[in-house]
Amino acid sequence: MKIIAGNSNLPLARAIAGYLELPLTDASVRRFADEEVFVEIHENVRGEDVFVVQSTSYPTNDNLMELLIITDALRRASAKRITAVMPYFGYARQDRKPLPRTPISAKLVANLITTAGADRVLAVDLHAGQIQGFFDIPTDNLFAAPTMAADILARNGGGELMVVSPDVGGVVRARALAKRLNNAPLAIVDKRRDKPGQSEVMNIIGDVKGRTCIMIDDIIDSGGTLCNAAQALMDAGAASVTAYISHGVLSGAAVERVTNSALKELVITDSILPTDATRDSDRIRILSIAPLIGEAMRRIADESSVSSLFD
Repeated sequence: MKIIAGNSNLPLARAIAGYLELPLTDASVRRFADEEVFVEIHENVRGEDVFVVQSTSYPTNDNLMELLIITDALRRASAKRITAVMPYFGYARQDRKPLPRTPISAKLVANLITTAGADRVLAVDLHAGQIQGFFDIPTDNLFAAPTMAADILARNGGGELMVVSPDVGGVVRARALAKRLNNAPLAIVDKRRDKPGQSEVMNIIGDVKGRTCIMIDDIIDSGGTLCNAAQALMDAGAASVTAYISHGVLSGAAVERVTNSALKELVITDSILPTDATRDSDRIRILSIAPLIGEAMRRIADESSVSSLFD
């Protein structure tokens, strides 16, 4: 078993390697003068079970090309099995045709990864579950909910918890978390989105008065939806609002928006390398999923059950 890291999130790759008590494989992933990606593996990987840790976060296209070229290098070096470990799967939000003459980019990326030579994919909290079906190779979709639930109970064990989905589409995810929180009650924020990146909160479904509200979602990008929902919950009488998000994209002025919002705290995982602004914010906390990913990688290498991680 060998672990190779791209440049997208080296701290997470090192943390995973530390959990597995394995060194990262010696490899060079660098750029030519014209920004072409060059990869060189400095260790023998023939016949090895190799895991490539690479989130396709910003800069998305650069990180995706790194993943594809590392995979190609490993295939040509006769690795026995190549698993693309993608804590954050970019292009996942383009998983259907919402309008005429638009692409299904998530399927295109799945095809590229498969064609490059990956034998398996390991991702965390895919934006849409059906993306697993876009791949013609085995795909494991890990859930950050157990890690989040443990953190929530450790910090709010005695509170009147209520899990909140920031939109109707996230109800299944919220219900799964509520079940882990001793069957906490569930509320839903009903909203209408006029155009991408903008949303208007319309109504709160459920009685949140006096409750410690835990909002759960897979991605925070601009932060507009989450901050609007937090304000609506506080206006409805919530005691406090904390958000747990799997992937902290946090583009543009998102960090500033979160800092000035009604949120008590935003908790994100380290699936995406946090920016300096994110790390410096006293309103944002980072939860590591390195043990979750590392244990899944160990089980894949041992040919044991991955799904039992979530029983």
